[in-house]
Amino acid sequence: MTVELFIPCFMDQLYPDTAFNTVKILEKAGCKVSYNPEQTCCGQPAFNAGFWDEAKAVGGKFLNDFSGEHYIVSPSASCTGMVKNYYSDLFTNTAVHNKCRSIQGNIHELSDFLVNTLQKDYFGAELDGRAVYHDSCAGLRECKIKAEPRALLSKVHGLELLDLKDNDTCCGFGGTFAVKFEGISSAMAQQKIDNALAVGAEYIISTDASCLLHMQGYIDKHQLPIKSMHLADVLAHGWGNV
Repeated sequence: MTVELFIPCFMDQLYPDTAFNTVKILEKAGCKVSYNPEQTCCGQPAFNAGFWDEAKAVGGKFLNDFSGEHYIVSPSASCTGMVKNYYSDLFTNTAVHNKCRSIQGNIHELSDFLVNTLQKDYFGAELDGRAVYHDSCAGLRECKIKAEPRALLSKVHGLELLDLKDNDTCCGFGGTFAVKFEGISSAMAQQKIDNALAVGAEYIISTDASCLLHMQGYIDKHQLPIKSMHLADVLAHGWGNV
């Protein structure tokens, strides 16, 4: 099976190892991974800020960067949710209407694709420690994933997955929200991390690097004994020990 890989722009710049781990996981699942190096952004930042013309220009490039003939997989629920749900607002009844619909039907967040499409949840990963899973707003509400990441994490050797209080509450990132309302955003991150520490977690795991970036910033600033990790990095961890 050929899979086209979509790596969000911020992950390309800040978390390239997560992108490479996504490739490793997909290949271990039996996929042939195709990556178009010309890809950039899905247009979400401009769309959320109200600049729809600019978002449409960026989104149009996205539609050209992918064929629409294969599954498109991304290690980001946020960007996947943008394409799947909001491209309809930008491209309905345009010249690329059909191409847009095809891509919307083919794009999947990583855990959704592994569990529901490939029906695979074991990759031989190993990570010793106690962790909580953070349901990102986009993952939970836009991509409708909840059981899928937990099914994958339940098969990681040595990992104890704990329940997180107020698990469906936002971490406070919200794109430019974290800049415009820094005090509120930081307080929301503090609440999320305090809840994780309260159950003895050593890791906060999620499908969205943006949430993890936000929480890790708070963790680093206050030198707290916990670490954020992307789901793809967990699933690719410890293969040499199996």
